[in-house]
Amino acid sequence: MFKIAIDAMGGDNAPEAIIAGVEKARNEMPDVEFQLYGSVERMQKLVEKDERISLIQADEMIEMGEEPVKAMRKKKQSSLVLAAQAVKAGDADALFSAGNTGALLAVGIFIVGRMKGVDRPALMTALPALKGPHTSFTMMDVGANAENKAVHLYQYGILGSFYAKEVLGFDNPRVGLLNNGGEADKGDPVHKEAHQLLQNGSDAGYMNFVGNVESRDLLQGPADVVVSDGFTGNATLKAIEGTAKTILSVMKHAIVDGNTRSKMGGLMLKPALSGVAEKLDYSQYGGAVVIGTNAPVVKTHGSATAGEVANTLQQIETILKADLTGKVAEFVAAHPDELSGKSVDA
Repeated sequence: MFKIAIDAMGGDNAPEAIIAGVEKARNEMPDVEFQLYGSVERMQKLVEKDERISLIQADEMIEMGEEPVKAMRKKKQSSLVLAAQAVKAGDADALFSAGNTGALLAVGIFIVGRMKGVDRPALMTALPALKGPHTSFTMMDVGANAENKAVHLYQYGILGSFYAKEVLGFDNPRVGLLNNGGEADKGDPVHKEAHQLLQNGSDAGYMNFVGNVESRDLLQGPADVVVSDGFTGNATLKAIEGTAKTILSVMKHAIVDGNTRSKMGGLMLKPALSGVAEKLDYSQYGGAVVIGTNAPVVKTHGSATAGEVANTLQQIETILKADLTGKVAEFVAAHPDELSGKSVDA
C-alpha cells in the first residue's frame, strides 16, 4: 500500500478541489492511502467518505506569494512542511502540492532531500507532441535552477531518460538539448560543453542523444526528453502556454464576434477546435515532477480542478509503481563517475 502526503491547503482552490480530487483518485486507486495535511476542521466538512484518507492537523499554510526558503524555515507547522517531513521520516512515499512552487522545491530539496550524486534536482513537466512517435514529451529544467552547468544538463538527460522509459513506457527515449540552432557548435560555452557530454554519454550507452532542438520545433516531437537550463526552460514553457491560449482566444473571438457566416462555420468547426484545445492542454499529462530527490515530489498548477488533482495523483502512483526513485538511486550509486560526466568527458 503506497502512501501519498498531500498539502491540502496549497493552491487557489484549496482545500475544496484538493479533497474532491483525492476522493476521485481514491475511488480509482485501491492500493493508495492519502494523508491530507491542513485544517482538520475545514477538511472534515468536505470529506464525503474517509476510506483510506487520513486528516492531519497543520496550524499554518504557506501562501503563494511568500518567499520559499524563508517560509519553509519560518512556518514549520505548515501543511507543506509537515507533509514533506512525513516523507522524510518514511511515513509517506511521495509528496504532492498545488501550492507555492518555490516552497515545494525548497522542501523537496532540503527536507525530502537531494539524492546523493545528483547535483541539481530539476523541475520536469510533460508537454504535447503533435507529431512523432508519442503524444507527449518531457522537458527539464523548467524553473528549479535559474543557472546550470553543462554537467547538470548532462545529468538531466540521464534522469529524463529514466522517467521517459520507466514511467511513460518509451522505448529508447530520444534526448534533445534545447539550443538556438541545430548544429553541434551552436550556443554559448555551457551548451557547447553540454552537447559534447550528452553525445559522449550517448556513445557510452547511457542515453539516446539526438542533438540540439530548437524551441520552434518542440511541439513537433523532435525529442522525447528535452533538457534545458532552468531560466530558458521556464521562459520557453510560458511562451508555449501563452501562445496556445492566445491562438485559441483569437479563433474563438473571430467566430463569436463575426457575422452569421462566421458563426455557422464555427459551429461546423467546433468538434475540430475542441480537439485542438484538448491536444494543447498540458494539464492532462499530470503535474510537474521534481526529479533527483529521495522520493517523488510532484506539483500541479495552482488553479487545478478536482479532475486535474486526480490525474496528478494517478501520475504519482505510476511513478511509485515503477520505482523510479529506487532505479535512479541504484544507477547513481553504481555509476558515480558516469553521472558526474568524468568517465564520458571528451
